[in-house]
Amino acid sequence: MTQKATMEQFQGLLGARQSCRGFLPDPVADSLIAKIVSTAQMVPSWCNAQPWQMVITRGDETTRFVEAMQDVAMSAPSNSDLPFPARYTGIYQDRRSTCGWQLYDAVGVTKGDRVASARQMMQNYCLFGAPHLAVVTTEADLGVYGAVDCGAFVTGFMLAAESVGVASIAQAAIAAYSNEVSAHFDIPPNRQIVCGISFGYKDVTHKANGFRTARASSDQVIDWR
Repeated sequence: MTQKATMEQFQGLLGARQSCRGFLPDPVADSLIAKIVSTAQMVPSWCNAQPWQMVITRGDETTRFVEAMQDVAMSAPSNSDLPFPARYTGIYQDRRSTCGWQLYDAVGVTKGDRVASARQMMQNYCLFGAPHLAVVTTEADLGVYGAVDCGAFVTGFMLAAESVGVASIAQAAIAAYSNEVSAHFDIPPNRQIVCGISFGYKDVTHKANGFRTARASSDQVIDWR
């Protein structure tokens, strides 16, 4: 019989996880990556479709992808298989702005310094130094519910990784160039790119890992009826 975690243990795992933006170069063992994936596969999905598939890089393959993305991000127009948000307004814009300025403050980017902010943005395409990238894809025919299922899988992956000391960050920035990413990895056209997950071991001394984002209270989320 599977032993259940307590609410406190689960909260502790959620609270320990953060979007890591500074990694050590040390690789994660294949066997541990496989265990993280198999654990994440336990998340629920619509009609148990389990639409997620992943390309996972390591070693030279990670390096080749990073080198390719430097040129793409500097020159190619953005494109994505799934639509990006039309806009951020109200509280959503406030939260986005707060998160961005927390990062800039942590790494020393001052307001109005476009060169420094662009340099920090390009760290997305360096994978923040992570030794591994997981490209998460969904089946195109499954539409929005396939993407929702993949979102659950991404959460499961990051929490499973955190439980064994592996840091991660989900990156929509990778999906912003879906055409080029699909071509690089020879991903078939029936597969849509949802996001990337950069992962590895956290560099605890990196300034970008020195802040934490806040969460809304339950009263701000629940509409009791």
